[in-house]
Amino acid sequence: MKFIKAAIDRFEGDSAVIKTEDGQELLWPKLDLPEDAKEGAALRLSISTNQSDEEERTKLAKTLLNEILQNKKDGQKEN
Repeated sequence: MKFIKAAIDRFEGDSAVIKTEDGQELLWPKLDLPEDAKEGAALRLSISTNQSDEEERTKLAKTLLNEILQNKKDGQKEN
């Protein structure tokens, strides 16, 4: 798994400004940070896919499309 190195640059209201090693800034809710997080704290960020969520979205999209097509087909029979 790959990680992105970052640090908490500062706090603004209820958000932390996290700066990545390439200079990008992310706003992150303070409540979602580790309890000991403070300005200057080093962070490792990781992003991963969630296969089960992707499969669920695909299944839902297919179901909705089938319902739309079935409703259109049923509407044409009535004419």
